[in-house]
Amino acid sequence: MISTKAEVLNSKQADKKAVKCVVWDLDNTLWNGVLLEDDRIFLRNEVVEIIKKLDSRGILQSIASKNDAAKAMAQLQEFELHEYFLYPQINWNSKSSSIQEIAHSLNLGVDTFAFIDDQLFELEEVKFSLPELLCINAAELGHLLDMPEMNPRFITKDSRLRRLMYISDIVRNNSEKSFIGTQEEFLATLNMTFTISSAHEEDLQRAEELTLRTNQLNTTGYTYSYDELNHFRQSDKHKLLIASLDDKYGSYGKIGLVLVECQELVWTIKLLLMSCRVMSRGVGTIMLNYIMTLAKNNNVRLRSEFVSNDRNRMMYVSYKFVGFQEIDKHGDLQILENKLTRIQPFPKYVKVNILN
Repeated sequence: MISTKAEVLNSKQADKKAVKCVVWDLDNTLWNGVLLEDDRIFLRNEVVEIIKKLDSRGILQSIASKNDAAKAMAQLQEFELHEYFLYPQINWNSKSSSIQEIAHSLNLGVDTFAFIDDQLFELEEVKFSLPELLCINAAELGHLLDMPEMNPRFITKDSRLRRLMYISDIVRNNSEKSFIGTQEEFLATLNMTFTISSAHEEDLQRAEELTLRTNQLNTTGYTYSYDELNHFRQSDKHKLLIASLDDKYGSYGKIGLVLVECQELVWTIKLLLMSCRVMSRGVGTIMLNYIMTLAKNNNVRLRSEFVSNDRNRMMYVSYKFVGFQEIDKHGDLQILENKLTRIQPFPKYVKVNILN
């Protein structure tokens, strides 16, 4: 079903997912006119403001257009908008397949995408193939910025830099493709620094954002509000840790979060999540090994809660890799425990900083 003006204005469902990427059509959507037919095309009046505002909110953008790729990119460069679009798909394939290619490249779920087009046929094709995606008629662009899905609760430093971080990822990935050697040898060239610290008040907006945005690499799927996280931060019965990653290409930002409930004899990991952008960098188990070391030094048993879904299997594999075993199960909730007899050292190719 395609969003109409009334639906846009009334789409205040509390359970509606925040949009992470907006995919634009070009002809008669981003601009007025058809590139391959008209002598001159013009940007729609509101488009530049919308693109820049979405970008400032940390919402990524791309293109799915049936067009001549060279001419379309040249036109976008003339309009000085090309830098806003990641992995643009300008070809003669179906719009749904182009969107799937963008989602794969960004490593994001299609259910966090929105697609804008002026053609009802294209909107219906995408909605039929990708029913979990939000489709918006280009006629409703004037209401786009007011939609709840386009308004994240917080706009953090990481949000504002998100597109630039993804551009850095493209440079890294291209460098890796051209590198001759093993992956570990390539990772050593990145000069990575992984920093773990107790979460401070200024980290809480990003911490909440991480729990809301990270679906694939989240051990339980629990989400926590700013106030809940602030309670855990100040509690002597909890540890709330946040991680960041930097390398020679720049910062990945705050990319990891862990919440540990600390009882006298047993510590329980209530939440562990990592940004999917960093898992290929071989740093996925650093936080786990750090918590394991802390637990062993405090002479407590270490357990973890895990709720399986169709997207977080990699986190379960990470738990098994470092020695966690299932000891109990309550419905979908698995209780894992680590005997702390085999704690792996941090990878040699990354420097680990521990801050208070």
